[in-house]
Amino acid sequence: QVQFVESGGGLVQPGGPLRLSCAASGSISTLSIMGSGWYRQAPGKQRELVAGITRDGRTNYVDSVKGRFTISRHRAKNTVYLQMHSLKFEDTAVYYCNKYPTASQYWGQGTQVTVSS
Repeated sequence: QVQFVESGGGLVQPGGPLRLSCAASGSISTLSIMGSGWYRQAPGKQRELVAGITRDGRTNYVDSVKGRFTISRHRAKNTVYLQMHSLKFEDTAVYYCNKYPTASQYWGQGTQVTVSS
């Protein structure tokens, strides 16, 4: 079982940047081979994949964030990042990290991102 702790969320104005971090802990064998993804859930909506990075470094983004968000990781720290630029109102959501491309059933608390003027 891998556990995830997300951080870095907050209140930001439209057009602003924010960087999220996710620390993963658990089975070393799992951490070393898994891909990682950022997901988000807006009020009244289903959770959706935002960005993913495979174990060999390939990245994938939902169309709505392409060119604005960048996923990266630091393997030695078991940490995954989501750098967000040009934030929009519709990016407001709770952001979670989990395995990618298939999320596990274990979700962290997430981190709230609110884009508001």
